[in-house]
Amino acid sequence: MSHRRAVWLMVLVTLLWSIAGVVARHLEAAAGFEVNFWRSAFNALALLAALRWLRGAAVWSALRQAPRVVWVSGVCWAVMFTAFMLAITLTTVAMVLVTMAIGPMVTALFARIFLKQRLPARTWAAIVVAALGIAWMFGGGAGDGSLFGALVACAVPVAAAVNWTLLQKIGRASAEGPDMLLAVLIGAVLSALCTLPLAWPWQATAHDLGLLALLGVVQLAIPCLLVVTLARVLPAPEVALLALLEVIFGVAWAWLWAGETPSTSVLAGGALVLAALVGNEALAMRRRHADGVAAVRSQV
Repeated sequence: MSHRRAVWLMVLVTLLWSIAGVVARHLEAAAGFEVNFWRSAFNALALLAALRWLRGAAVWSALRQAPRVVWVSGVCWAVMFTAFMLAITLTTVAMVLVTMAIGPMVTALFARIFLKQRLPARTWAAIVVAALGIAWMFGGGAGDGSLFGALVACAVPVAAAVNWTLLQKIGRASAEGPDMLLAVLIGAVLSALCTLPLAWPWQATAHDLGLLALLGVVQLAIPCLLVVTLARVLPAPEVALLALLEVIFGVAWAWLWAGETPSTSVLAGGALVLAALVGNEALAMRRRHADGVAAVRSQV
């Protein structure tokens, strides 16, 4: 796969991820944990069908023999799935998406603490600016009850950071990493099982089930399959930078199709968060390019 094609596919992934908020706003009766249950259940069914088609009956033995790290990663996925949809029901789409955008910063901190990776000054500066943006955003939303929803949304980047830090540690120990598609499947199943008792009594209409199936298959299962492939082509910093498009797409969809106009505090704080993240990744890519050019010149 060419780099250009991989970039465009990653843009497609973020576009698919971004529809969750606007689709959830068009549900008729389903709410709260029921939304998460059906979304995760449809996601699990779609992933199981895809893995069964790609790998045949071997998928069952792979699940039985999955190492502990796959199950821990699966728990992280379950937290991400559950916290995201719960947060969407508690606050605005913009608040949830911008809060989730702190993921790269949380991952960098976890890598420093648990993997002893040194962070450059630009990353520390980005962390401070992003923290200011989040504080500004939370301060403006505290009065209308959206602060709790934003705090729930924080579980998504924290779980993602744990997941990524764990994978980095495993990658250092072995040349071949675990099968992460199995972890996503496990996460979807755990999320559905944990929210099933809380989802009762079911109130979803046929219209709601159609939208929730759309979320489970198109918004989760397909992008997960694509990301696993793209991660082999695109460097991780570039994937993180492109993933920020989900924030822009998601806020735009909610603004245009769900009538959610972001508050001034969310727009201002979100702008600071995105500026910090984009600036950090852009400087990192520029530094790597300069180092690569210097290495080539030294060999001439």
